[in-house]
Amino acid sequence: MNCHHCGKHITQQAFKADNKYYCCEHCFLKTRDTCARQEDPYTVLAETLVSALDLREHETGMHSKRVACHTLVLARRFMSKPDALQQIYWGALLHDIGKIGIADTILLKPESLTESEWEEMRTHPEKGYQLISQIPNMNETAQIILCHEEHFDGSGYPRNLKGDKIPLGARLFMIIDTLDAITSDRPYRKGDSFDSAKDEIMRMAGSQFDPQAVEAFLAEETILREMVLNKCHMGFSL
Repeated sequence: MNCHHCGKHITQQAFKADNKYYCCEHCFLKTRDTCARQEDPYTVLAETLVSALDLREHETGMHSKRVACHTLVLARRFMSKPDALQQIYWGALLHDIGKIGIADTILLKPESLTESEWEEMRTHPEKGYQLISQIPNMNETAQIILCHEEHFDGSGYPRNLKGDKIPLGARLFMIIDTLDAITSDRPYRKGDSFDSAKDEIMRMAGSQFDPQAVEAFLAEETILREMVLNKCHMGFSL
């Protein structure tokens, strides 16, 4: 099967666009209103950096692009300025860019990490911040990258930030990252249901997640559910 938009052969998962045509995930996400100005040189730079990380991790999916688009669904409930939304898009897109600085023996290790290896892995937000904060006009983006592993109750890392000390974009991203992690297939397990992810997000409100961000998630459940469930596993049967 070929993508209706770009014409390339769909090798993994097909998405249904406009309730009629099937397309690849890249084109499906481009049809969403992401507020990501596709021709903006900073957006091109951010997406190129993410592609480089995907190649290094042997990643074949579009986790970073997907969570960036989905995070904007929540962000629009709190802001409307395109520049602010663009910073959140970039921050969500580049959240794991610091993993470029993690050794292959740790990043690509198939077995469970040791405690010392986890300590090294937990440096990726700071490494990402150091990288992206050098780029003009990406300061807010860099802050989201630095804080994307913080928890609302202060139990996260690297700085144990709490509550609104964590940038709003990072607080919104945390929820979407969990949604995508639970509902996506992994080599060692099949993705779980949207409802399972929803239950986990609600359970962690006030601890890992900002309760206001969880309320935004519940308010946008219909569109997020549609965006998650639009992905249909078609393999090579069609």
